[in-house]
Amino acid sequence: MLVAAAVCPHPPLLVPQVAGAAAPELDDLRAACSAAAGPLLDARPDVLAVVGGAETTASFPGNAAGTLRPWGPDVRVGPGDLVLPLSLTIGRWLLEGTGVLPVLRFEAVSFDAPPDECAALGRRLATAAPRVALLVMGDGSARRTEKAPGYIHPGAVPYDETLAGALASGDAGRLLGLDPDEAREQWAAGRAAFQVLGGAAEGGPPPAASELLYDDAPYGVGYFAARWSW
Repeated sequence: MLVAAAVCPHPPLLVPQVAGAAAPELDDLRAACSAAAGPLLDARPDVLAVVGGAETTASFPGNAAGTLRPWGPDVRVGPGDLVLPLSLTIGRWLLEGTGVLPVLRFEAVSFDAPPDECAALGRRLATAAPRVALLVMGDGSARRTEKAPGYIHPGAVPYDETLAGALASGDAGRLLGLDPDEAREQWAAGRAAFQVLGGAAEGGPPPAASELLYDDAPYGVGYFAARWSW
């Protein structure tokens, strides 16, 4: 069963070695991500699954590694083969700063995966062990400001407000209701990963506690940090 979940974004600049002199600009986000991911270990999960968007859906073993070399310094995480996409590499980087880790698994979900496929993956993860925790890596709209990667779009802020509301309230149904076409229009890279979380939480009791720790768009991209617990 699902006992805890955390949501964090996955910009390469979250890693100080990549950000360089600009690293202080995301100090608040780093602190929020640590506060979201840290309690996952407190929940004593048998399995901690990291979920994030990628070009294709794939599963990776717990020792899988990733590198940030395409974005600057060759910052590496994990002892195994360098196979993790960006979202899961940042997820592993966050976890390696929290202490001794339980059994890990890494799940990449295609950015364009249909909602029912995402929900089915979430349900499988939630039943993978007696106690399961999820670290879900996903960004909101990349069209929040004129300097955003996708330039400004009038629907970007309302889209991210919907996401923020669902994450703050622990509302799995609202995550499952995200529209893939709207997500593509908003350049929202986290839609599929968020719907995996929705599928994992669907059908069970709502979270006993849910908290939105960060909600901002420092580079015109919606970033959220949240934690849910049961």
